Amino acid sequence: MNFDKEGTITTVSQEKTSLSHFLDNLNDAYDRIKADHLIIDVLNFSDLSSEDLLEFLEVSKKHRAQGKSFVMVSNSINYEEVPVNLNVAPTVQEAKDIIDLEEIERDLDLF
Repeated sequence: MNFDKEGTITTVSQEKTSLSHFLDNLNDAYDRIKADHLIIDVLNFSDLSSEDLLEFLEVSKKHRAQGKSFVMVSNSINYEEVPVNLNVAPTVQEAKDIIDLEEIERDLDLF
């Protein structure tokens, strides 16, 4: 599992594994990264469906309840099928932009 920390944002990725193994590894490492905004990079999983991303919904809810952003990065899904409470972006840069917007919303007590 790869962790790329940039300020208060940690990007998590992993190559050559199954999606369920990636989620298990994320849950195992969660205590180390829970204080950061998280970008979950699943670009290496080219055959993902929106239903596959639902496996991350619980950890997303838990993380967002702590006032932190949780954004997944995938360019192989139909974004209209993703639940509104799961943030998904097609690129890492767009994920960072979502986090910036959410930070502004939290600062303005809109979140």
